[in-house]
Amino acid sequence: MKLLTILFVTFILGLLGTKIFQGDWNFLFSGNLGMAAFIIFTGLAHFKFQKGMAMMIPEFIPGKLFWVYFTGIIEIAAGIGLLIPSVRELTAFLLIIFYILVFIANINSSTKNINIFKADFTGPGMAYLYKERIPMQIILIAWTWYFGIYLN
Repeated sequence: MKLLTILFVTFILGLLGTKIFQGDWNFLFSGNLGMAAFIIFTGLAHFKFQKGMAMMIPEFIPGKLFWVYFTGIIEIAAGIGLLIPSVRELTAFLLIIFYILVFIANINSSTKNINIFKADFTGPGMAYLYKERIPMQIILIAWTWYFGIYLN
């Protein structure tokens, strides 16, 4: 849930910035800016913690490092796409699908107690999945839908 701080703080800063510089609260821009900052941050983490993230991928999927780097690039591109009005809705739709698909890796990671930061098996396990990851996935999907599709 610590990652959600990036989302919320960027959203609030965006709101304050648009109020100060444009004279009005721009919820659409600020909501997408918050998600863009969040998803770009997590995308960059794919390059720093690639070994731990590769451990999250189910065994039956080959080329684990390729998928870690590829999804990192996808996340960075999605962050940029959310900030471009002409592709925002499509980006949000694809990002929601992405969130659902990568949740499989989160389940796999939790069942194996993977610690992505240390690339070992000292992670928080299923407690993390139930108490943090599932609520965070719901927030991310709802946020992306609301600001990227509904308000768009």
